[in-house]
Order: sequence, then structure tokens, then C-alpha cells
Amino acid sequence: MAHKPHPDQLALDPSKDAALERIIEARVAIRAEADAIHWRLRLVLIETFLMTSLVLAAGLALDQPKGLVMRGAAVVGAGCLLTGALLIGLSAVTGLLLSRVQRWWRP
Repeated sequence: MAHKPHPDQLALDPSKDAALERIIEARVAIRAEADAIHWRLRLVLIETFLMTSLVLAAGLALDQPKGLVMRGAAVVGAGCLLTGALLIGLSAVTGLLLSRVQRWWRP
């Protein structure tokens, strides 16, 4: 049994309109790219927080001077954040370069 659409529904057949299908695919690709960037940033922030808190907890558990522990945790946190951002940036640049090489390699 075929499902009958609601009478108020606009009847569209996306298989017949290639332009509409290309527009939808482009929008989906843009949204997926934005979601991927957000997830990468979230992952870097979570890892930064975990490493900072681990250094802080280990230093306090070993009865190290609090100033030294705080400074060490801050340095580890800043290092994790910077290297994570650098890794995200370098992976984006590498992806762009690979896509250009692919277009150059296959005309």
C-alpha cells in the first residue's frame, strides 16, 4: 500500500530536480563540516581540562607546594590547548592541500 501524502503537503519529487538535490547536498555538507569543527574543539577542551586537573590532583596528592602545582597545571593546560588548536589547524590545512592535489592530479 502506497502512503498518500497530506492534501496540504507540497508535492515535490527530488529525483526529477537535480539542482534541488545539489543544493540540499551542499547544505548538508556545510552543516556536517561545522559540526565536525565543533566536536573537535569540544574534544580539545575536554582533554585540556582533564590533563590540567590530573596535574593539579597529582601535585596536591604528593604534597607539593601549591604555587608550584598551580603553575605546572596552568602550563600543562595552556600547552594542551595550544597544541590541540595547532593540530586542528594543521589537519584543516592538510585537508585543503590534499583536495587541491587531488584536483590537480585528476583533471
